Amino acid sequence: QLRLVESGGGLVQSGGSLRLSCAASGFTLEYYSVSWFRQAPGKEREGISCISSKESSSYYTDSVKGRVTISRDSTKNAVYLQINDLKPEDTANYYCAAAYGHSDDYCGSGRILDLKSGEFDVRGQGTQVTVSS
Repeated sequence: QLRLVESGGGLVQSGGSLRLSCAASGFTLEYYSVSWFRQAPGKEREGISCISSKESSSYYTDSVKGRVTISRDSTKNAVYLQINDLKPEDTANYYCAAAYGHSDDYCGSGRILDLKSGEFDVRGQGTQVTVSS
């Protein structure tokens, strides 16, 4: 069974940092582009970052650029999202999704974040991030 499990969320004060993890089981994550999304109650899903399968491309949406770093650890079959200088507006459920067979540019341009949830091969349930002011 292909699974992605997120962890690392929690309650943090404004200005703090969190490192979110996206761990894969049942498949080799390094062959997939991985995207991070977030969704707050009553709001649309927002694609915030992606990393290509060969790690040659990454993308950050404007709302998080300069505060977020995406990375991989193939030995742990995982992708990470480091978020610094957290703000109350970052409060949301954060989840990762994996897609196979896309070019590096599809992630590097950010277009992969426009895929619908069902178009990803695997997605996780998410981890809640709550930022207090």
